[in-house]
Amino acid sequence: MREQIRVFWVALMFYTRIPCPKNTPHNPEFLNKATRFFPLIGWIVGGISFLAFWGSSQIWNFSFAVLISLAVGILVTGAFHEDGLADTFDGFGGGWNKEKILEIMKDSRIGTFGVIALLVFLSAKFLTLKAVLEKESHIAYQLFIFFTYHSLARLNAANIIFTSQYAREDEKSKAKPIAKNHGKTEILCVYLFGLVPLIFLSYWKVFCLLVLVPLLLLFFFAKRYFEKWIGGYTGDCLGAVEQLSECCVLLTFEAVWKFS
Repeated sequence: MREQIRVFWVALMFYTRIPCPKNTPHNPEFLNKATRFFPLIGWIVGGISFLAFWGSSQIWNFSFAVLISLAVGILVTGAFHEDGLADTFDGFGGGWNKEKILEIMKDSRIGTFGVIALLVFLSAKFLTLKAVLEKESHIAYQLFIFFTYHSLARLNAANIIFTSQYAREDEKSKAKPIAKNHGKTEILCVYLFGLVPLIFLSYWKVFCLLVLVPLLLLFFFAKRYFEKWIGGYTGDCLGAVEQLSECCVLLTFEAVWKFS
């Protein structure tokens, strides 16, 4: 149990900017095991984002409260996944082979493709999250919307880790320890933490379970695309999949609530 707590702190330290104990180990083995808590981190980020939304909605208008929730989510993660989204679009948009794509993705500067991707997908998240939250004013429903879209997005990114290989050969890469072999414990925990919020949310709309279909399609497309061009994935690719999956979940929920 003590080791699991340490692994959790490592996951929290790596995936968020939330303060952790000073003695949290910087151990590559623990970072590899920390993948099991990736969707659980989604619960935490989603919960904090919900509190920001709920608190803001008591003071300001609904739209601004949604915007605040997204901003807080970005602050909590340090724009970790958004940075990956921008780098991925810059790399694949401007590169023509594996070496060039990886070189562009490693560049700390943001390019045209990255800016456009951030504008489009952040706007899509704002509009769809606002629409989905407006469907039901029950506080538990709104809380589980936040839990669900954050945890499912991280589950989809973890599926890339479990089924593909790391594309970079640089041993110093931050994401390299995550890419090493994972056991049944990691996979079981990821699916448990990833799917539980969706199961609870299905209490309001059973058809929301249909979200798994487009998520699966996105996973297969992203995996095949990354492997075709760079022979696997990078940490930036995982960030891009996470962000695209958030949009996918919210878009599907809006459609389900509209037509069911």
